[in-house]
Amino acid sequence: MSSWDQAIEHLPGASAHIFQTELWAQNKAQTGWEPTYLAWYPQDESYSCSVYQPERGQPSAAALILRRRVRAAGFSARLSVLYIPKGPLLDWTNVLLRRTVLADLEKFAQKKGGIFIKIDPDVPSSTGYPSQENYQPNPHWNEIRNDLVQRNWHPSKEQIQFKNSVAIDLAPSEEELLAGMKQKTRYNIRLAERKGVGIRTGSLDDLPLLYQMYAETSVRDGFVIRTASYYQSTWRAFIQNGKAEALIAEVEGGPIAAVIIFRFAGKAWYIYGMSRDAHREKMPNHLLQWEAIRRAKAAGCTTYDLWGAPDALVDTDPLWGVYRFKEGLGGKVICTMGAWDLPIRPLFYKLYTETLPRILERMRRRGKEKTLQEVRQ
Repeated sequence: MSSWDQAIEHLPGASAHIFQTELWAQNKAQTGWEPTYLAWYPQDESYSCSVYQPERGQPSAAALILRRRVRAAGFSARLSVLYIPKGPLLDWTNVLLRRTVLADLEKFAQKKGGIFIKIDPDVPSSTGYPSQENYQPNPHWNEIRNDLVQRNWHPSKEQIQFKNSVAIDLAPSEEELLAGMKQKTRYNIRLAERKGVGIRTGSLDDLPLLYQMYAETSVRDGFVIRTASYYQSTWRAFIQNGKAEALIAEVEGGPIAAVIIFRFAGKAWYIYGMSRDAHREKMPNHLLQWEAIRRAKAAGCTTYDLWGAPDALVDTDPLWGVYRFKEGLGGKVICTMGAWDLPIRPLFYKLYTETLPRILERMRRRGKEKTLQEVRQ
């Protein structure tokens, strides 16, 4: 494990994320993002910010910052956008540290010619939705939000990652975890086993197969994906480094569904899932998730993040069906602060955020057409 990964794993009062690891930075560097590793160290009665230096010991806060230069019509080549995926990492209840980090991020963005800087740390605003019995607001959230607003941050219109998620506490025994699921979910797990669904660990040789199933899933469910080279490169790097594992469901030796589970710092994330139309009535996804839960627990993880939940508890939300599936596994909804932007150059920010949606929509249309062609080949 790199010294950076060790440092963020042991940050006091912070929850490390796989998207803040050095391996994720290396992965994004292949697509044009320039990574910078910032750290905050105790100094007298405050904190000092610098590029990460292992010899300075354990930092109190850290941030992998991704920077992309903007080279589009109407923008200077010296301008850039900055993004901290699932960060910065710190104890957000530490007022002095929080305010120091926010101030230093603004200075860094100004120095790097930023149009804006985006953050989306896993800071919970609540557990559960307001209409649920288990709803518990984060008592620190209003104070954190006020600090952001006072420093001209505002909720981003572009949420890169899912704002909310469903998480399973892995502390209970396997028997207790199974008992905590919905009765229908337990039934479907047993059904998959009775119908001959088997689970095996995927190898690097399976990466083309995994992408093919992912492409089929994207066409069926109507979401846009990247190129085969991007996903296969990402999956390969994390699997080779022991930070990800592919699980493939089969019937009579034929692959019908799969998941790729990422693991880091005692937490597991279900980030990629794919399936085929064949044998869906055999409920392979239920058995896949149960096996993923069991393996995450066996690997020493304390939380399994099912990655994605509706913004509101309404059946018209696009994630409603997925949420019901995840809820059945015994997970609890974690609502987070989501992505926030700090405009550094307001005029350029307005132009960028008005232009970007149109560009992304054109890219999505082209991406869907390309993926459909790949699936039909």
